[in-house]
Amino acid sequence: MRSTLIALIAAFSFGLAASAFAAGGGGGADQPAAKPADPNYTRAKAMIEARDYANALPLLQQVVARDPKNADAYNLMGFATRKSGNPNGSLQYYQQALAIDARHLGAHEYIGEAYLMLDQPAQAEQHLARLDSLCVFGCAEYRMLKTAVANYKAGKKPTN
Repeated sequence: MRSTLIALIAAFSFGLAASAFAAGGGGGADQPAAKPADPNYTRAKAMIEARDYANALPLLQQVVARDPKNADAYNLMGFATRKSGNPNGSLQYYQQALAIDARHLGAHEYIGEAYLMLDQPAQAEQHLARLDSLCVFGCAEYRMLKTAVANYKAGKKPTN
């Protein structure tokens, strides 16, 4: 009986996955097709990975000028600004990303880290709690911010 039930569940799960794949991706037919990545976004992301924050910012500004609802671009603008030594200036970009997408995991993590740099641990912990509710089975963003908060409480203030 148990093996039959397991086989039925597996077959049903496989059928759902196959139909989602056939419909064009993980979310099914009702989700919009992914739009092609903006070349400036791609270049800016590569610059950020190379720690060239100053040159990434103008590219990201062009991205959001063309697509004002691009939460990922605002998040990267915040990251580049914070890593350039301006955690206070980064807050506006993270807040904009979260206004567009309140569930943006990266923006919650990064704004929490910015708040720690600004000696506002209560604000950081609010974003940690939000990540805890968004990441049902845990996620890297939650673990990273949780570690940053614990380090802050142990006297290790985050730096760029």
